[in-house]
Amino acid sequence: MSLEALNSLPENEARQTLHNCCGAQRWVSLMLAARPFRDTAGCLQVAEQAWSTTTASDWLEAFSNHPKIGDLDSLTKKFASTSHLAGKEQAAVGNASQSTLQALAKGNDEYEKKFGFIFIVCATGKSADEMLVLLQQRLANDRTTELNIAAAEQLKITLLRLQKLIA
Repeated sequence: MSLEALNSLPENEARQTLHNCCGAQRWVSLMLAARPFRDTAGCLQVAEQAWSTTTASDWLEAFSNHPKIGDLDSLTKKFASTSHLAGKEQAAVGNASQSTLQALAKGNDEYEKKFGFIFIVCATGKSADEMLVLLQQRLANDRTTELNIAAAEQLKITLLRLQKLIA
């Protein structure tokens, strides 16, 4: 899709398209209100500015629209509308060893129990082992620190998805 195509989509279609980039409704609404975008750089700048106005509850809403890292089953079922995006982002997980996948599953459960939300990491370009190390390191954080790190990772994911969308 081009930027011109995004600008010309009917609002309901644009809403769903932007929601696939970031599941926070407040962010989506701010993006819709900013249309039409002049150029790609301007669109990305608006996206970043919109994210900077979001709150922790918006972040949690966005996180809830992601499958767990390494959870290929939920990727294909529950998150079908974004599976083409998340699947590519998590492509390295498909090559992971069984022990790494098991460690990711265990770590994801531990993380979610500790923090109350799933482990969010910009998976693009990272191996499953690298993501596992990050997960294990971040388990040592307190909730406030981790929420802020996850929000920064969500922004990276959002910007990458938006760039791919309008490329």
